[in-house]
Amino acid sequence: MDETSTSLLELGGPVVLILLGISVAALAVIFAKAFQFSSARVGRHQLVRTAVAAWRVGERTKASQLLLKDRSLSAGLLRSAMDAIQTLDQQPMSPQERDIREERLREEISARAADRLFGLASWLRALDLVTQIAPLLGLFGTVLGMIETFQTLQESGASSNPSNLAGGIWVALLTTACGLAVAIPVSVAVTWFETRLEKERAALEVLLTGVFTAGAGAHAPSS
Repeated sequence: MDETSTSLLELGGPVVLILLGISVAALAVIFAKAFQFSSARVGRHQLVRTAVAAWRVGERTKASQLLLKDRSLSAGLLRSAMDAIQTLDQQPMSPQERDIREERLREEISARAADRLFGLASWLRALDLVTQIAPLLGLFGTVLGMIETFQTLQESGASSNPSNLAGGIWVALLTTACGLAVAIPVSVAVTWFETRLEKERAALEVLLTGVFTAGAGAHAPSS
């Protein structure tokens, strides 16, 4: 296995070495992002949805207790929103003033959610760049290899061996294969991360709307 890898590196030249370095860096980023998504419990909303349902029927204590058991990104944001709303309820103010302050609170929580999602999206652009430049680097290596092969063919003249030409061509095409081998799995990973982020963004919007539009039922003290 090691001999095969060494042979590929020797045949592919510096372009394959560059692609190898890019692939190692991309793999490290993918593992780091997977750990980050797992720590934030992206896409896990069952407990949070139960808490929002309890909040909407006025069971505030139950909703808070459920959110305390959840360490997800969405649970933290919803807990902040619920605590802030309860603080508003304890302050004497006119309905108009309350509506204004609640709207400002909703904007603040939404901005905080956007900031957290932006943090989860970090480095995805770098991975996307890998999917674009890896095939181009592979093609560049192939072009360089083809140039070298045809130069050798020209120098050998009529005595050129067709097998040498074929060997030079497959070696040149090796870099394109390496570029695609790097780009394809990285592209799949980027698509997966972006899809999870979009679902998380939509879920957060629905959950926060559920908290802020609970109505009078949520303002009643829980038993």
